[in-house]
Amino acid sequence: MQKLAVPISIVVAGALIAGAVFFVNMNNATAGPADPGSGVVAEEIRGVQPDDHILGNPNAKLVIVEFSDTECPFCKQFHGTLHRVIEEYGGSGEVAWVYRHFPLPQLHPNAPKQAEALECAAELGGNELFWRYTDLLYQTMPQTGLDMGAYDVTGRSARTDGGQLVDMAAELGMDTAAFQSCLDSGKYESRVELDWNEAVAAGGRGTPHSIIIVDGEQIPIEGAQPFEVVKGIIDTLL
Repeated sequence: MQKLAVPISIVVAGALIAGAVFFVNMNNATAGPADPGSGVVAEEIRGVQPDDHILGNPNAKLVIVEFSDTECPFCKQFHGTLHRVIEEYGGSGEVAWVYRHFPLPQLHPNAPKQAEALECAAELGGNELFWRYTDLLYQTMPQTGLDMGAYDVTGRSARTDGGQLVDMAAELGMDTAAFQSCLDSGKYESRVELDWNEAVAAGGRGTPHSIIIVDGEQIPIEGAQPFEVVKGIIDTLL
């Protein structure tokens, strides 16, 4: 019986750690200012930049800057929410969505390289291919944070990429040799790091972390707020 005690205790401890990590992520995904005026940005972020990845009008009155992790299940959820936002408001030119990187390697060790892969897609195919590649990458994720089958007992992603990033590039018609060369070069590590540092300085402690820029003001949206909440904030600000 004593021989079984240690292995059983390891399994129980692993389950508790996974549960704790999930609980922290769930809190990050659900906590946030429903009142758009109740949040404070710790340090202001850059406005829309020429090299930003943007959907919608770059000169829109209201811009949502999202800092995201491609392996975060809550980011996947919020990715769909922001697509709905652009479908509803993008046509009028009033709202735009900017994507910046916020990989959390302690939980998602593949995320930093995936962020670089997004930049390589942009290099090879511009803004359109960046967004197509981003959408495809999120489609490989679990559907919700409740799907823990993609995570090991520490709460870290158990998904391995191998040649998957290159395979997705091929699926979208990219030059795979050029994509692989770009990815291997590490040329976009500094770009990802810049976004990461900016997110942390702006108060980001979990993903997704988003900031609305409107009329010179910056208003944080913490976590994967549902579409109805985001719509309410936008309607109030517009």
